[in-house]
Amino acid sequence: MRHPHATGGAPGARPGPARPREPGAGAEAGRAAPRSVRETARRADHRRDELSAGAVRRVLGTAGAYGALVHLRSRDHRSLVLRTIAGVPPAVLNPFRRVAATGPLPVAVCFRTGHVITLTGTEDTMRRFPQLAVGLPYDFASACVPVAHGGERFGVLSGLWPASDDGVPPAGVGRLAEAAARLGEELAGLAEPGQSVEPGGEVAVVELPPPSAVPARVGLFDWDVVTGALAADERFREIFGFGPGEFDGTVAALNRRVAPGDLPEFRAAARIALERGEVLAARVRVLGADGLPYPVELWARVPVGITADRTHLVGAVLDVRALTAATAAVERLHEGVFSLDPDGRIGYANRAAEPLLGARREDLLGRHPWDALPWLADPFYENRYRAALLSQRPTTFLAARPPDGWLAFSLYPDAHGVTGRVVAAEAPEGAAEPPAAPPPSVRTRAGGTVGGTHHLLQLASALTEAVTVRDVCRAVAEEILPAFGGQELAIYAVREQHLHLLLETGYPDGFLDAFEGLSIDTRVPGSETLRTGTPIFFESVRELAATYPGLALDEMGAWAFLPLIASGRPVGSCIIGFEGPRPFTVEERGLLTALGGFIAQALERARLYDAEFALARGLQQALLPHRLPEVPGIRITARYLPGTQGMEIGGDWYDAIVTDGDVTLVIGDVEGHSVGAAAAMGQLRSAVRAFATGGDPPDAVLARTNRLLLDLDPGLLASCCLVRLTPAAGLARIARAGHLPPVLRHPGGRAEALYVPGGPLLGVVDRADYPVSELRLGSGALLALYTDGLVEDPAAAIDQGVDRLRAALARAAAGEGLEQAAERLLREVGSTRRVDDVALLLTAFG
Repeated sequence: MRHPHATGGAPGARPGPARPREPGAGAEAGRAAPRSVRETARRADHRRDELSAGAVRRVLGTAGAYGALVHLRSRDHRSLVLRTIAGVPPAVLNPFRRVAATGPLPVAVCFRTGHVITLTGTEDTMRRFPQLAVGLPYDFASACVPVAHGGERFGVLSGLWPASDDGVPPAGVGRLAEAAARLGEELAGLAEPGQSVEPGGEVAVVELPPPSAVPARVGLFDWDVVTGALAADERFREIFGFGPGEFDGTVAALNRRVAPGDLPEFRAAARIALERGEVLAARVRVLGADGLPYPVELWARVPVGITADRTHLVGAVLDVRALTAATAAVERLHEGVFSLDPDGRIGYANRAAEPLLGARREDLLGRHPWDALPWLADPFYENRYRAALLSQRPTTFLAARPPDGWLAFSLYPDAHGVTGRVVAAEAPEGAAEPPAAPPPSVRTRAGGTVGGTHHLLQLASALTEAVTVRDVCRAVAEEILPAFGGQELAIYAVREQHLHLLLETGYPDGFLDAFEGLSIDTRVPGSETLRTGTPIFFESVRELAATYPGLALDEMGAWAFLPLIASGRPVGSCIIGFEGPRPFTVEERGLLTALGGFIAQALERARLYDAEFALARGLQQALLPHRLPEVPGIRITARYLPGTQGMEIGGDWYDAIVTDGDVTLVIGDVEGHSVGAAAAMGQLRSAVRAFATGGDPPDAVLARTNRLLLDLDPGLLASCCLVRLTPAAGLARIARAGHLPPVLRHPGGRAEALYVPGGPLLGVVDRADYPVSELRLGSGALLALYTDGLVEDPAAAIDQGVDRLRAALARAAAGEGLEQAAERLLREVGSTRRVDDVALLLTAFG
């Protein structure tokens, strides 16, 4: 099925029309693009990364922020993808690498609305964006500004500041907005020649300007930028981790030693050097022989005497890991001192830290404390580090070190990392003795825990608000695809042992039609996952083709097939397709499995709701007139809209009753939204029709209906408005029982609300009077009766809603028909936040 869901069928092509392919052929086949196209795309990617890096540098340099990040829209515009980051460890933002563009997070709201969003700290975040607080439960201030130009939005630029009573500095927001506007203009220029502005590849990490330090090792180089030839001395090769004979003298070999996330920064440094003639202290990370990154500084310039055709760079690389004089001073201290880089790895620990921590320095350097020291494996300790780094405030905590020690840790953060202090401490009162040995480390990283919890809670929150099957499917599409970077999603429901499609997104039109009604006994992954109750993951086309030979495959490169099982009963299956090969980590597999359980429960609940809702709506519709009478001299039309929230039905009704040349127009509303309200509405409608048909005047009809409602004693009140029309005489007699006033448009176009005297609501007092008011209606007049659902707005008084209706009625275009008028009034007057039912009865004269 655009995924391998059944045997046979034409495999699909994305995004164009389907093209045939040999069964089992995978995403790797037929995708090679011309070299010139790939090179153009590569240059566009590099240029986009340079522009984003420049934006975050401007924010850090001018806005007083300690961190900045750029999210850019995805190719399908469904997500916002974290592209560039500075001052914050990428691992901390793992839950937000992909954000649903329709979601409730600040970056998504900023992108959708184009509004600047500022958050002053934890309380403000919890109140306005609780979903963000789940993923980043730390105290910091932030601002999001849209990156846009010429009406087109490309993404969002965000800045981070230490939390304070004043929140984000006003000047900081202004500088952030300036940087976002400049980036938007630059990206628009990149898009004009047809180059992509959508992100691809790894997150680019921009290193902050380093604090002052004395480097210990210096290597020299001479680089021909055109040919890629790079001459380097022995120290240069040592710094970059090349052994004897390993360096082939090309910049390509050097690129393989630079950490992938830092390649944009490395290329940007070279470009700046060529443009300006020099670059000073550009910091990038180099991968050591053990694969772990460490920082180096690049200093480069164009050789003296060259002013044009700058294609040559000479310079130095500095190893900044060695101890400095300041480090030596720290070595003399008797308390433990250590340093963590922005990723939380130990970059330095003094001698005094070794006996306190119970570990040698060589076993600590380059590792996270919570990985190197098993007794710090509890995610609480990593979260203390994250809290210090994100809040930019010192933090302290105690930790039990087996077998019998307690240590006090103090963390002092800045934008470059964290300096830690550790000393021996007394056991807290009432604390248990530390265990004789640390427990075996079966650790889930705090980042993974927080990220997984964030995605689970995001989807759970969306599914809690989802009412119908359509709501559930939309919530799944909006949350799962952005969170996991999927391109295709299909949700199937089981009916009579066959799978029926509920939702598809990312597929060509009609591609899945041939697979509708597939038996769950068919041996295909979408059915087999449901039969076995076990998720099935395929990390590549080759793996899938080997397991299910002969299947027609689409151009996806990896798949997740999730069973949807609720209360032990199969509900359906969920299929997610990914554009390229993808390894699924243990955490991702567990997370997707858990999400499948959430989806199944919500889907089962929504299917029950849909069935009950259809039954309730059918009852309500049966109680309303099936057609309105045709009377010479007047034209009548009506509209009814059900409420937009909840399953229970309302008590709004309307009617038009013909008696001896007169027409009685009726509009009413029983309080509440329940089957009881609908039943009372049916009884009142029947009573009003009976009394009006018997010839009673409007006041008597309302009085008798009021007494009937009191006798029935349903515990409900109702409002009603009656208008007895005599078309031949152009006469209207109006009586109201606590109902909103009719609105009349005169033949000349002037409109007014008819606040005629009225009586109390029906069902309040036994002997109530309902005065009748008379008025003359000329040819071309238009009378509107309505219920409060049309004019109610939570943000405005009800009188303002009535005036909106009056103004809309007066705005009729020349030649507007009655049906057109009814549709326009619903569109112009009704609130977008409407939850109540709406009834509208329009009558035109002449």
